[in-house]
Amino acid sequence: MGLREQKKHQTRTALSDAALALFTEHGFDQVTVAEVAAAAGVSVNTAFNYFPTKEDLFFDRQTEVEQRLATWVRTRPPGTTPTAAIRDGLLQALAESDPTLGLSKQANTFWRTVDASTSLQARAREIADRAEAALAAALAEEAPPSDPLPHLLAAALAATFRAVVGEIRRKLTAGEEVEAVRAEVTAAAKAMFAALDGLGGAGSRG
Repeated sequence: MGLREQKKHQTRTALSDAALALFTEHGFDQVTVAEVAAAAGVSVNTAFNYFPTKEDLFFDRQTEVEQRLATWVRTRPPGTTPTAAIRDGLLQALAESDPTLGLSKQANTFWRTVDASTSLQARAREIADRAEAALAAALAEEAPPSDPLPHLLAAALAATFRAVVGEIRRKLTAGEEVEAVRAEVTAAAKAMFAALDGLGGAGSRG
């Protein structure tokens, strides 16, 4: 990474860290972008250059999240079904405590902030919708034109993935320990994807 790229990365990180700290302490709707910029030591214009909206400051990894399922499908090994690719990606993310899954006690604060803001709730739904659309587009690349299966399969797989994340959130909110949640959700995810694997059989790469 060059000096310019390193500086840009540091600025982006400073903004997202400052935003998360302010949003979780005071509430998303009570904090302005100007306050975030001041806390990060940059101008308001700089903040908007990195994050076009205040919601982008909160969901600073939304592009990664939106493209994750599609990327797993596009980069899967030969002979692997789309369902298996997403299963394997999810299991790896669970094992590595990918922060976007919310598999930590700190995630409770994140989700409480979302629950308290209608604009963040709306953005969360948009991110989920875009992730499903991106997955459908990736699946459609391997299907005949006008084939409805990619959209149907994308809906099923994206919903399964969201359900797993939702179960993590539910269990942690109920006070369960992180490692217990990881074990329980991993076992449940394996069972769910085993039941779904037949849906992706036609999409195996050979």
